[in-house]
Amino acid sequence: MPVAGEIAPDNLGVTLKDEPVRLKDYAGKAVVISFWASWCPYCLKELPILYHVQKAAKGRLQVVAINTEDDDTFRKLVRAMRTLDIAMSYDPEHKARDAFGVSGIPHMVIIGSDGRIVEVFRGYDESSLKPIVAAINRAIGAEAPESASQ
Repeated sequence: MPVAGEIAPDNLGVTLKDEPVRLKDYAGKAVVISFWASWCPYCLKELPILYHVQKAAKGRLQVVAINTEDDDTFRKLVRAMRTLDIAMSYDPEHKARDAFGVSGIPHMVIIGSDGRIVEVFRGYDESSLKPIVAAINRAIGAEAPESASQ
């Protein structure tokens, strides 16, 4: 199970066209990986928020949402969420889940532009928002605004 400071695994699942999604595809950017499923209410709330964070980071951050369900479910979800301009993949053979040590969701991995893991969040909710924002800011090299730390 990868931990903060280690080089992150490269496998981020596959697209609906069965094309691999790789961390190296986003070299030079910070990456937020969110393992999620349609039955996880917090996951569904989180993805639009992560999209807006990615947009605010102005090219310094890429969100990769890795769905843990079957391809039919994933296909329907991608259609329903097409307005979210984030990378979406799924993990039919559990390769990404195994590589990242995912045993439950939500599961988020924040990776710096150097490819090293900044922080891993497992089974979190709204109470983890401040530490997640702080970790994303560290990953993109931005300082957290003073108002966010109060």
